[in-house]
Amino acid sequence: MDPETKAIKDWLKKHRISEVEVLVPDMTGSARGKFIPAHQFLGRGNPRLPESIMIQSVTGEYSDNHWDFVEPTDADMILRPDASTMRVVPWAREPTAQIIHDCFTMDGQPHPLATRNILRKVLNLYEAEGLRPVVAPEVEFYLVSKNLDPDYVLTPPAGRSGRNESSRLSYSIDAVAEFEDFVEDMYVFATAQELQVDTLIHENGAAQMEINFLHGDAMSLADQVFTFKRTVRETAYKHGMYATFMAKPMKSEPGSAMHIHQSVVDAATGKTIFADRKGRHTDVFLSYIAGLQRYTPELISLYAPNVNSYRRLAPDIAAPINLNWGVDNRTTAFRVPQGDADNTRVENRFPGADVNPYLAFAATLASGYLGMKGKLRPSEPHQGTANEEEVEVARTLEEGLRHLQDSPEVQEVFGDLFLRAYAAVKLDEFEEFNQVISSWEREHLLLQV
Repeated sequence: MDPETKAIKDWLKKHRISEVEVLVPDMTGSARGKFIPAHQFLGRGNPRLPESIMIQSVTGEYSDNHWDFVEPTDADMILRPDASTMRVVPWAREPTAQIIHDCFTMDGQPHPLATRNILRKVLNLYEAEGLRPVVAPEVEFYLVSKNLDPDYVLTPPAGRSGRNESSRLSYSIDAVAEFEDFVEDMYVFATAQELQVDTLIHENGAAQMEINFLHGDAMSLADQVFTFKRTVRETAYKHGMYATFMAKPMKSEPGSAMHIHQSVVDAATGKTIFADRKGRHTDVFLSYIAGLQRYTPELISLYAPNVNSYRRLAPDIAAPINLNWGVDNRTTAFRVPQGDADNTRVENRFPGADVNPYLAFAATLASGYLGMKGKLRPSEPHQGTANEEEVEVARTLEEGLRHLQDSPEVQEVFGDLFLRAYAAVKLDEFEEFNQVISSWEREHLLLQV
């Protein structure tokens, strides 16, 4: 028995696990997989899943040309558990484990459509250079009343006072206390799963919260964000409401983001490469920022992966619409917080809360890597209000997908097959959404045009 298998077996026994959730993050970042009784989990070969699950849209449909990306026979993938992702499922009735699995082709190669493998490819590029990226995501979400009819708009849930929020309550302690029972259970569930969550704040929207994660390894934190989303939804269900990570769930409320703080350290020394001994920004740091500016227009669909995402990236809304960067300037897309040299970092403010965390991390880290390798130079830091200037990124999912394969270097990092498959899946979602006639059209066009 290899050491990893033994570690899993010992862990399952220690926690008296009766059932295992075999999890695979799909293209959208949702959990796919199967349940296996614990006594069978290690007694059988590696579990399998059809590789076609990697190219399903958010509605569960397939694009017309999906056989261009997977075997027409709908072949299986081999799944291998990652022992570092073993966690209890604290909301389950029986002792249950959840284990994220990596996907491999039948001949043992990392599956090119598995989003966890995409992030690993990017991290391997850093490792080959003797570098290690460090990230810290900030994840926003809304609590909303149960909504059983999608034709009705979402509304904030009632708090412990029995009232619904109706005003801007950024950083309000009392507003968070309205949902004290939810917050306490969320932290209990997070602690049971060893999620490295840090501070919780009330954001600007009605019943909108933000959780900050402690900085650390990109793969580990992608796994944690993936797990955290499930955790928040389950906690909300327990308290008779919904939690949503939609980028723009309500017309009159701000959008929800997943800002990504990122830095790069020397793998041998653990020292930052973004600042020198005197605390000045290094050339390599400026090239990293330049990479974010250069490649974001092509990779925007990984930061804004759904048709709803682009409602957040709009003028006059507190989200980036162009490629400016600045020092401690929250109106810019790429913000460099002020602080000591060892903590020099840049915050990418483009990703929405609806991202697949593996792909969002891969996109931002790949952009910075390509900027450093190409020794690119950024624009001058922006001094004013950046989001009052011209829009420089796509305004629709279809427009964003059009640029996804513009650069040979991006194709080399992500793989041509993955980029084509991702574009096909998301374009199918766009076309399906485009068939829906909205109430705005019926109200303003029905009798006027």
